[in-house]
Amino acid sequence: MRVPNLGETELLVPLHEGMFEKPMWDTFLTRLKTVAGCDIATLLVRAPDSAGAVQLSAGAGETPPRLQALFDEKFGGADPLQSHTMREGRVYTLEELLDAGGEEQRAFAREVLAPLGLSHMRSVRLSDASGLDAWLILTSREDIPPSAGALMTALLPHLRVALRVLARLEREQARASMSAGAFSHIDFGWIAVDRRCRVVDMDEQAERFLGRSGMLRQGPYGRLTPSSPAIDRELTALVKAFADDPDQRPRAVNLSQDPWIDILVSPVRVASLAAGGKAVAVVYFRGDQSSSADRCQQLIDMFKLTQSEARFAWSIAQGLSIAEAADKHGLTIESARNYSKKVYAKTGAKGQVDFMRRVLTSVVALTVH
Repeated sequence: MRVPNLGETELLVPLHEGMFEKPMWDTFLTRLKTVAGCDIATLLVRAPDSAGAVQLSAGAGETPPRLQALFDEKFGGADPLQSHTMREGRVYTLEELLDAGGEEQRAFAREVLAPLGLSHMRSVRLSDASGLDAWLILTSREDIPPSAGALMTALLPHLRVALRVLARLEREQARASMSAGAFSHIDFGWIAVDRRCRVVDMDEQAERFLGRSGMLRQGPYGRLTPSSPAIDRELTALVKAFADDPDQRPRAVNLSQDPWIDILVSPVRVASLAAGGKAVAVVYFRGDQSSSADRCQQLIDMFKLTQSEARFAWSIAQGLSIAEAADKHGLTIESARNYSKKVYAKTGAKGQVDFMRRVLTSVVALTVH
């Protein structure tokens, strides 16, 4: 097995860390320029179905306005060095790219590269299954040593891995962004805790929820603390039980009925390397920013209920039985049954279960921000 030389090893760490830099891969390109003995090191990355590419460079000075205007006029919409026809994984010299092209390629070298003093080049293309295309390019005023081409070849497998990780991160970030957008409307979030109920991690929705809700907060030493001592003891016992036996079933706990806030405490069954394996439970919460009065008004607006019908409807939507709703609102059982019939008729529901489904899947379930 070939042992990487000094130039490669000092490049590999910044190559794999480069996607987290701003600008990306700045340290890697700066070191590559020095190790390869060239003036400019450039990485071009093109996403699938994208006309343009992201250009990252080290050592490139400001392009003179006249040359930039010339490039935009004559080559802006073109591929003057036929980058897309390059064979994947092969290192090309400038002469090889020019010989493979025609007058347009020679004009590009004469009118754009030559005035910048860039008469020598090494360029390699790689494509990945993720759909990303990339070109690593070295340019210089002086001859570029053959060892630079060998170095680029040696770096290709590592660059491919880095691009694959970048593509996965971009995809997961996009998914997370869409999920966060949906969850923000229903006020849903999660908080990971260790066996002592201390917060290990949480999403942005949870941060906002803890900042505004008095029902659940992050107390001393980062401990997740419900406002109710009884619920605090219940949560602590659940988390300890999950830490000892992660195969137990998740448990639901109601924190508040007005506004409605409940949590689902679930054991962590897959250890997280990133969190050091500290999280033993996840507390999923569903918090409602609206009071019962707000929800009743929304039911009135949506289903044309009367004020008293809306109050009764919101009670049964929260799972109260007809008898429990009657007791809560000071109604006889007969009056409560009459209310339920009117509510079902106006909403088109076939019974309490169907009514709950209609409410909880309608815009009434969305939190107004």
